[in-house]
Amino acid sequence: MFFGKGMPMIRFPAVMPCLLTVLSLLALSGCSADYSGKLEPITIDTLPIAPAAEELPPYRVQIGDVLDLKFRLNPELDETVTVRPDGMISTSVVTGLKVYNKTIDEVNSDLRGLYSEELVNPKISTVVRAFAPTRVYVSGEVKSPGEFVVVGPNLTLTQAIARAGGMLNSGKTTQILIIRRGAGQKGQMFVANYDGATQQANIKDDVRLAPYDVVFVPKSGAAMVHKAYEQYFQQFISPSIGASYSLNNNN
Repeated sequence: MFFGKGMPMIRFPAVMPCLLTVLSLLALSGCSADYSGKLEPITIDTLPIAPAAEELPPYRVQIGDVLDLKFRLNPELDETVTVRPDGMISTSVVTGLKVYNKTIDEVNSDLRGLYSEELVNPKISTVVRAFAPTRVYVSGEVKSPGEFVVVGPNLTLTQAIARAGGMLNSGKTTQILIIRRGAGQKGQMFVANYDGATQQANIKDDVRLAPYDVVFVPKSGAAMVHKAYEQYFQQFISPSIGASYSLNNNN
């Protein structure tokens, strides 16, 4: 590139391969993970068994759950009900009872209080006939964003991103956003560290998601710069010119 007569011409394409090589080596030397001395090696001579929880929290009723209401002394009142989108159930006696996010013991206690107006010392037990599947959503810098339906324990952060095909190179892995609303409208925003769980082997960073959580992987700083370069620079430069050009000095 000439800036005037006698000025040397700088060819960026000749410099770029060397620069990219240096940057790649620096990135690899600083980002390689070493777990030796930090983690216990896995055993290969025994049947693998996942650790069991000492105590699991009580199940809480979710929207879409199907509940069997059993009356021990009045079987004619037995019913099967589905939890409505508003978190309520209706029976032949109760027009509306909120059961969403309540434990089975809490639901039984509420039903006994309401049915005591019609029955003397009602004996009621609630059984979950069918569990509604939970949903989480992953978007942003992942290979296959979308909605993921889960039956059973809720997904963790790494499991959800694996369901979405894994992280793109453009993702900001240290500050992943988690938007939590549940079945309501009031939301909360959290930040999670995917690198902490994967590159630093910190199990506490592999947080467990709640139903209806939205996991958003933002772009990294380098990806944002590249995007701005494509939007605001490349569109004004002809592709045939490239990064090097020269001015005609035979004026």
